[in-house]
Amino acid sequence: MEKFSTLISTAVPLDISNVDTDQIIPARFLKATDKKGFGDNLFRDWRYNKQGDLIEDFALNKSKYSGSILVAGDNFGCGSSREHAAWALAGYGLKVIISSFFADIFKGNALNNGLLPIQVSAEVLQQLFEAIKHNPVVEFKIDLEAQTLSVLQTTIKTHFDIDPYKKTCLINGYDDIDYLLSKKNKIEVFELQKSNSL
Repeated sequence: MEKFSTLISTAVPLDISNVDTDQIIPARFLKATDKKGFGDNLFRDWRYNKQGDLIEDFALNKSKYSGSILVAGDNFGCGSSREHAAWALAGYGLKVIISSFFADIFKGNALNNGLLPIQVSAEVLQQLFEAIKHNPVVEFKIDLEAQTLSVLQTTIKTHFDIDPYKKTCLINGYDDIDYLLSKKNKIEVFELQKSNSL
């Protein structure tokens, strides 16, 4: 995974609540077991009509919005536990998802795939939507080390929580195996001490 420390980016607003994983990546695209290509079908049934043409009024299709941050409505990632939803979001180029609530399994899948889910209050979420509405190219700053989210050139700034282990993994670009390997020397010392005490 890529290391994540600080991100400054514009954001795409998706002011829709209860976005489930089938809307994020429809079930018909789940046959593949490789992560490649899932980003092409992110929100497939919302981004394209039945003829395969872009639906112009969908947020991700609007030229005025761009960036690697998605600001989403409440209860994002509900529904089935498919990890493919995180694959699709990351494959599209998103690095941060902001919402006032995430389904637990989706949140875990996101973190395991280098995607940072930031949970904010409902009040802050509305402030973020308003900031983008007022200025579509307003920039957000995510500081993972300090666990802060701020909107540049505004007074909006908030703290967010993250599991300390997952924070360490994101900052270092570790998956679970990489994390264990980073502790290899300490594990070997522990095993040696244990065997010597027997």
